[in-house]
Amino acid sequence: MAGGNDLVIDFHLHVGSREMTKPFVWEWIESFVPRGSGLDRGSDSRGEIDPGKLSELLKESGVDYGICLAESSPISTGITTNEYVAEFCQKHPRLIPFANINPYLVTRPEEELLYCLDDLQMRGLKLLPSYQHFYPHDRRMYPLYQVAQERGIVVMSHTGSSIFPGTRLRYADPIYWDDVAVDFPHLTILLVHSGRGFWYDQAAFLAQLHQNVYLEVAGLPPQNLLSYLPGLERLSSKTIFGTDWPAVPSIKKNIETIEGLPLSGESKRKILGLNAALLLKLQDKP
Repeated sequence: MAGGNDLVIDFHLHVGSREMTKPFVWEWIESFVPRGSGLDRGSDSRGEIDPGKLSELLKESGVDYGICLAESSPISTGITTNEYVAEFCQKHPRLIPFANINPYLVTRPEEELLYCLDDLQMRGLKLLPSYQHFYPHDRRMYPLYQVAQERGIVVMSHTGSSIFPGTRLRYADPIYWDDVAVDFPHLTILLVHSGRGFWYDQAAFLAQLHQNVYLEVAGLPPQNLLSYLPGLERLSSKTIFGTDWPAVPSIKKNIETIEGLPLSGESKRKILGLNAALLLKLQDKP
């Protein structure tokens, strides 16, 4: 469906090394991701995710660009540094690095963001409120949002449930992004997992209410998307595809499942890549 010149973009890839990631994360992934699947095909002989192999896996899966995420959440998923992700993506144009900033680990988050954008050449930001235990509308984050708005980058944030220890759901409620969307009307906000669990309606309402708020569907079984988001056709211009790889057996299968949903062809193209391409200002294939 998303063929021809349409871009397909996976907005949610985890690329941390095993050394940087807590063992239970890999144990959980390997408990349901079969051998020989996308995880193995994107990894080297030591089982470490390899940028060249991941880039080739994306190409084989029909994905033009993949967003690779830094993670600085020592309580839950370990620490994959901004420097690591920037270097991981450096020689592979199909891979786009996104920073992560933990406001408890830096005194001036806005300066850390400038370092990530200017020195590391990262292209966006992911926040982890439920793992790092801060509210998105905390005023200490406002200078960071101001920089992100001025630079025109996407700020994506985990919303909704997580199975990892240390998660506190009160920080994952999408409603706290309402203040940010109002106070920074030109800041592009992406609600990761679309409020997974019991906040789907709230996340969808925010995306419908605010011009600058979008949904992202990583970690959601694609065959159930219309159950979680009944208004998906109406919200197709505000919805972004992602897989949460390597916590998914097949990127290609997820794409094929979305292509099989009872949505218009134009809506599927928007969800699978056209919306993301607009937000990232991408026009050409790598």
